[in-house]
Amino acid sequence: MPEVIVRKSVVTIDEIFHEGGPPSKVPLRRGAISSVIVNPYAGRYVESITGFIDDLRPLGLQMAKDLLQALGGDPVVVEGYGKGAIVGEAGELEHGALWHAPGGYSMRDQLPASKAIVPSTKKVGGPGTLLDVPVTHSNASYVRSHFDAIEVGLSDAPRANEIVVILVMTTGARIHNRSGGLAAADVKGEDGLK
Repeated sequence: MPEVIVRKSVVTIDEIFHEGGPPSKVPLRRGAISSVIVNPYAGRYVESITGFIDDLRPLGLQMAKDLLQALGGDPVVVEGYGKGAIVGEAGELEHGALWHAPGGYSMRDQLPASKAIVPSTKKVGGPGTLLDVPVTHSNASYVRSHFDAIEVGLSDAPRANEIVVILVMTTGARIHNRSGGLAAADVKGEDGLK
């Protein structure tokens, strides 16, 4: 199994008070953590790559803990999540897909109300590539008020032989959400959908 080599990690937290309407009593907090890792498969085709999934699990767990801490440390306040990967140009899209399980399960491990699938996206690109990481409610995918995306990118990554692996979390619905649908307060939390 390849060693996971991290070049750098970056955490960002946004606090949103309003979107042109009245200020919210409690700001929406949206956080992202990105880790830039060496792509052990860059520059060549390797048939069997799934072993790297297990190698990425400790990094995923540490990233989830670090992001949760940056959002205040209380898992109860996290209501939304998502994950993504940007693969450097010497890699392939499938290398980013290796982040699905370690990224998603690491957040679900830290959040008690997390039955919903963790939405995901990935792409291939160079330094400065931006990725819109999708966000949904962590316990019920049908909660429309939490459909969102967080744009993530780093000016110096990914280099050709790197992958940027990303986790995002939010503390609530979009500010001034009013598109209807299932309310977060009405979630049953039985099947990850409603």
